[in-house]
Amino acid sequence: MPGENLSRDEARERAALLSVEGYDVSLDLRSAVGDADGEPRTFRSVTTIRFRCNEPGASSFADLIAPSVTAVSLNGKDLDPSEVFDGARIALEDLAAENELVVDAQCAYSRTGEGLHRFVDPEDGEVYLYTQYEPADSRRVFANFEQPDLKAPFRFEVRAPEGWTAWSNGAGELTDGVWKFAETKPISTYITCVVAGPYHYVTDSYSRTFADGTTLEIPLGAMCRKGLAPHFDADDVFLVTKQGLDFFHENFDYPYPFGKYDQAFVPEYNLGAMENPGLVTFREEYIFRGKVTQASYEARANVILHEMAHMWFGDLVTMAWWDDLWLKESFADFMGTFGNVGATRFKDAWITFANRRKAWAYRADQLPSTHPITADIRDLQDAKLNFDGITYAKGASVLKQLVAYVGQDAFLEGARRYFKRHAYGNTRLGDLLSVLGETSGRDMTAWSRSWLQTAGVNALTPQVLLADSRVAELAVLQEAAESHPELRPHRVAVGLYRLTEGGALERYARVETDVEGPRTVVADLAGAEAPDLVLVNDDDLTYCKIRFDAASLDTLLEHLGDLTDPLARALCWSALWNMTRDALLPARDFIALVLRFASRESDIGVLQMLHAWTHTALDRYAAPDWRETGGALLAEGALRQLRAADAGSEHQLAWARFFASTASAEPDLALLKDLLDGTASIEGLEVDQELRWAFLGPLAAHGVADESVIAAELARDDTASGKRHQVRCLAARPSAAVKAQAWAQVVESDTLSNALVEATIAGFDQPSQRELTAPYAEKYFAAIDRLWQERSIQIGMDIVSGLFPALQDRPGTLAATDAWLAAHEDAAPALRRLVLEARDDLARALRAQERDAQAG
Repeated sequence: MPGENLSRDEARERAALLSVEGYDVSLDLRSAVGDADGEPRTFRSVTTIRFRCNEPGASSFADLIAPSVTAVSLNGKDLDPSEVFDGARIALEDLAAENELVVDAQCAYSRTGEGLHRFVDPEDGEVYLYTQYEPADSRRVFANFEQPDLKAPFRFEVRAPEGWTAWSNGAGELTDGVWKFAETKPISTYITCVVAGPYHYVTDSYSRTFADGTTLEIPLGAMCRKGLAPHFDADDVFLVTKQGLDFFHENFDYPYPFGKYDQAFVPEYNLGAMENPGLVTFREEYIFRGKVTQASYEARANVILHEMAHMWFGDLVTMAWWDDLWLKESFADFMGTFGNVGATRFKDAWITFANRRKAWAYRADQLPSTHPITADIRDLQDAKLNFDGITYAKGASVLKQLVAYVGQDAFLEGARRYFKRHAYGNTRLGDLLSVLGETSGRDMTAWSRSWLQTAGVNALTPQVLLADSRVAELAVLQEAAESHPELRPHRVAVGLYRLTEGGALERYARVETDVEGPRTVVADLAGAEAPDLVLVNDDDLTYCKIRFDAASLDTLLEHLGDLTDPLARALCWSALWNMTRDALLPARDFIALVLRFASRESDIGVLQMLHAWTHTALDRYAAPDWRETGGALLAEGALRQLRAADAGSEHQLAWARFFASTASAEPDLALLKDLLDGTASIEGLEVDQELRWAFLGPLAAHGVADESVIAAELARDDTASGKRHQVRCLAARPSAAVKAQAWAQVVESDTLSNALVEATIAGFDQPSQRELTAPYAEKYFAAIDRLWQERSIQIGMDIVSGLFPALQDRPGTLAATDAWLAAHEDAAPALRRLVLEARDDLARALRAQERDAQAG
């Protein structure tokens, strides 16, 4: 990674010096098939860049990461590649006012999901290619100026193996064996894209007539590997796509500007998706090979709409540098849910947002690496790590608060003006604030300072004084962490709930108010009947940790399942989980609440989130001497709910997966084995291939399924997905030799693809195998500095985060982490950040375990 970085100061200097008129990029990808001439396997990349220089005679550089450069010419003069190319940059000296740079290079196919990724399908041997660049990997495919504020039009052409199809941002056609693509609008390098291979491709179209009588026609396409074609529900993808295009045209008043709209579901993808204009890429796991719950379809729709919102927020108008990454990601994250609720069948998407998305934000905002939404991004490594819960989920939560603060109409009118004013340009924070100030009439400076330019999450707690069974005074107390003491203005709804004669817990009063400072009296609730529960962020208008007064907490511990409103219930679950993480509620008490009330949860997404939280509560936050007891209780409760759930329901499927993940006792493992063998069945439960792998994982981890059983399952499912599952199951087996092999494959070798690195790490660290993996804590700290220097940043992140000895949850591991940090003060800031975050999670776990032990 050293030498491949780019600082903000370098980017600013180059942007002040240069402006780019256009790119012509020619890629010869015929080398993707057949035998390689050596390692790494390479392809020819020829790039012509036309650009201006504001100071003739000045020097600058172009970006390129490639094994070799064949030729470089600047303004017709041949340059010696050995003199001007250092492996990451091409030196450009004595620039003219108008320049033309031509670079002929041999670039490497990727196995890490960065650059041009090459995947060989084990099912049929077919090869598939796609690109992924953000924040700065287009330079692995063609020479360029790799920063978001040097936008330009692009013309791509691709030579591909016979029988293949190629796609790029613009519409393409095959002419004399070459795929030639229409020139793009001015866009940034990181959102250019090429996809090529024998993909299964489905088409549709979208049409919209505007008020002035003009009609917009958008060709639609969707693609996946041929092996996934039988599972590809393109009709639903197109349905959500059309609903989204309608919704955003109605609200943004700016026609989709990029021509066609292809969506490619690609293998071994590191992200959820990427907003390349005209050619959005998605991880292929959004094509469901087996039965999934509606939460999975909702999540896919959310991602489709998130990426679509980027066509305006991010692609049409782009941040000048990664400091303002939130200008696109926070908006897209908000718009994904806003659009889901407003345009699709997923009308309860705000519940998912409150319960799942904000949990990501709350965690990130309490890490030592938390940062303001408008972050200080010094370089590309900083940028890579800031695609985090702050930039996405907290940013989206704050925008939801902003909508409550200025009103939805003013918010959307501000967006419309923003697009028109800055189309095809680059912006900073002030550009957005100015239009929002215009449309809302509010001073956005103070709001921005509190919400965008400070870090940390506030806690809001109700304080209730009663007199004669009525509220004498209700106040909201606001607190902040010592490390981030900012108290913020919050627009909140305060809800009062009481138990009815029928046993339901229902809201009977609601007031919206502005909370400011440490204590805010809610005068409008004075005189109300005494509540059984006070919910201080009812309807989830603001971003905060919800706390409860003593009476409200007592009510929830006995009646959480009686809350009739699903959003209120989700908010209470989230608040209780935050209390568990903060060592205010013992982990065993949270697990008891799940065992008691989760069966009554109607929202399947909330239920699945509860299952995930419960695993963390048991594996990380419960006292070690209670884990076995807690695990047995969970497995017993999960099996009970599995048998009680309606046959064939999505709740039954969720409980089946949860049961498998909690099974450890011999009878439970035997049941899983019998369900796999077909000698046992549960009415309505279809054990499809994905569920088979879910059952096989714990059998492998507990030593019931050996290598031959796993091999037989792979033979049954000899696909790319099956291979990933097989690798995970093999690494999960309880054997010292297995762990040594898995460690060597990830740490001592770089031959595994990104997807198989991820699968191996997932199998390696099992909660039931703490003793087996204990020796690797010391090895981890000895290896990570070297790994960070040798591997790509994506693989480095996967290894450093994934192999941190989190399950060696004892003070000695904390001390070892501190010792590494003290000895490596000069390590790459991004590496130190990952280790600091892991340390914080470990320290939090130890505090929670101590609290749980006190409850015993």
